[in-house]
Amino acid sequence: MNVMHTVLPYIISGISVGGQYALIAIGYTMVYGILRLINFAHGDVFMVAGLMMVYMAASMPLYIAIPLMIVLTVLLGFAIERVAYKPLRTAPRMSVMISAIGVSYLLQNLALYITGGLNKNYPTIPWISDRITVLGMETTRVTVITPFLTIALVIALVLLINHTKIGMAMRAVSVDFDTAQLMGIKINNVISATFIIGTFLAAIGSMLFFTSFPGIVPTSGGMPGLKAFVAAVFGGIGSIPGAVIGAFIIGICESIIKGLDTILIVSGSITDQIGFATFSDAFTFILLIVILVFKPTGLFGEKTTDKV
Repeated sequence: MNVMHTVLPYIISGISVGGQYALIAIGYTMVYGILRLINFAHGDVFMVAGLMMVYMAASMPLYIAIPLMIVLTVLLGFAIERVAYKPLRTAPRMSVMISAIGVSYLLQNLALYITGGLNKNYPTIPWISDRITVLGMETTRVTVITPFLTIALVIALVLLINHTKIGMAMRAVSVDFDTAQLMGIKINNVISATFIIGTFLAAIGSMLFFTSFPGIVPTSGGMPGLKAFVAAVFGGIGSIPGAVIGAFIIGICESIIKGLDTILIVSGSITDQIGFATFSDAFTFILLIVILVFKPTGLFGEKTTDKV
């Protein structure tokens, strides 16, 4: 019973972190589904959303700062697509990838210039930052609401993709870019809508993540972004449900590894700290290697053949 009581907080925390990774991973998987592009700047957009919230919360009420942060993050995603990616629409895929890496470093350096590289504390958001007791353990409300909010947003997104005109256009473009264009679909509008949806979810994910882990530095988007990318690959990049499931699995495994020393000590398996928490980040990338070796298309990915 003591072991279960020890494991449960790590599982709940892992589900919460997995939900936050899922909201970032959806942006990766949607952009890849449309453009066959890994948007390496996506994690940095997530970081910029957090920094914008820090500065806006210091100068205006939260009920204005939160929606304004979401709107500005969406506009940033839209601007990145139009300035960095649209001019390279017919360029080789490698050129677009290099552009994405360039945008990533540009955002990091701008953040470094503005903040001076100093750690910024994320503002306390009433209600979601409150401490509550769940199943006999104390946690923050954001930990509990994150998975439910993530699932609700994913359901809304799936409904949008399956039952709206823009969603139908997205599905058509993801199947065959050139044919969709010949059929009269406005490709640029579809791609912009994809970036808008992806950055909107990243903004929500940023608010949830930095409420749980309140310190922000210019590189804060790097590791969550990479883990979300791994989640997208693990689930099958291009598959939204796959990205979400992959993110939850990674979040839970990462959280349990962080607490593995404590769990094993409570169970009596070991008597001293070993330091498993050191390998919590490495596990994510070991998982990526294993997936690429044994199932390159991911859990829900489909095999595709490139046209010659």
